[in-house]
Amino acid sequence: MKPLSGLLVLEFSQYLSGPSATLRLADLGARVIKIERPTGGDGNRQLSLGVDFEGDSLLFKTINRDKESYAVDLKNPTELAKVKKLAAQADVLVENFRPGVMRKLGLDPESVRGFNPGLVYGRVTGYGDTGPWKDKPGQDLLVQSLSGLAWLNGNQDQPPMPFGLAVADMMAGAHLAQGILAALVRRGRSGEGGLVEVSLMESILDLQLEVLTTYLNDGGKAPQRSLVNNAHAYLAAPYGIYRTQDGYLAVAMGSIQVLADLLDCAKLREFIDPEMGWSRRDEIKAVLAEHLLTRRTEEWLAVLEPADYWCSDVLTWEQLLGLEAFDRLAMIQEVTQSTGRSFRTTRCPIRIDGEIFLSHGGAPRLGENTKAINEEFSLF
Repeated sequence: MKPLSGLLVLEFSQYLSGPSATLRLADLGARVIKIERPTGGDGNRQLSLGVDFEGDSLLFKTINRDKESYAVDLKNPTELAKVKKLAAQADVLVENFRPGVMRKLGLDPESVRGFNPGLVYGRVTGYGDTGPWKDKPGQDLLVQSLSGLAWLNGNQDQPPMPFGLAVADMMAGAHLAQGILAALVRRGRSGEGGLVEVSLMESILDLQLEVLTTYLNDGGKAPQRSLVNNAHAYLAAPYGIYRTQDGYLAVAMGSIQVLADLLDCAKLREFIDPEMGWSRRDEIKAVLAEHLLTRRTEEWLAVLEPADYWCSDVLTWEQLLGLEAFDRLAMIQEVTQSTGRSFRTTRCPIRIDGEIFLSHGGAPRLGENTKAINEEFSLF
């Protein structure tokens, strides 16, 4: 029995932030009913990432596995009444609509609390409900850009670079799931529901806590990206990824002098003072970059790893998925749709008492479960 078995979650959300939070709840055993428009449904169904799967994007199939789809026109008073009746029986409600939308429907936290005081209500916004940014589009790239995150990536002479992932959406979803679980624990003790709110901006600022805290307590001194092989604006040489004769090598924190001896690099030995790792960071990295080009990655690893110098190969997914170390993690699962077709994806990364939680069902077709839900909950 999964930890959240028996909990009913209503999801009024689309794309990534809200659905990623409810995906984690579903992974842990909650029953998630996804409320969708009869026409089109979740916009993520049509978001192309180069792979179409049974008429929907593969991303939609991945992030909405183990959920049910209830198609309803919320502008229709009769249909809206059904949803409110369903909400009265729910344990959790999650939404990531624009501010004000749920209030117009009578499904805002205050209204729902009137007929379901024990409900845990989860909300995701772009920038919160107040302030001059409250109506700005809550889109991942825009949030990365506004938050300062993009200025941390790339070399000093390069423009700001966003992450190659929807990192703001995914972090907000993770934070929302954490908050919902905390509110459920409180409800188990007091019977009291609650409102859990996160925003993409706050989540992406929290992701930067390490470097933002340094900035706030260092007289407002801006982080300085390396001109050579930047990896972390606040870490000294040799920290970075370097090209080798046949690939790449990641080198983390460590003594420059020890590294010089291990690599037999005379030029590195010129940097005697440990403080040079920061003050002459780019010079050191340039020397190291030139030296590491002379041998293959495997040869450097054979020297550095036995000496416990922190380093690693830089793998492609093809290389990673072929390794025994990856197989031992059992991170890939096969999810089967109700049509019988299946696809491979990652599993829930959480283990409890050593147990791995796998998905037993795929993502629903639009409105696939509407009739059954109407009958089960007497929504007529």
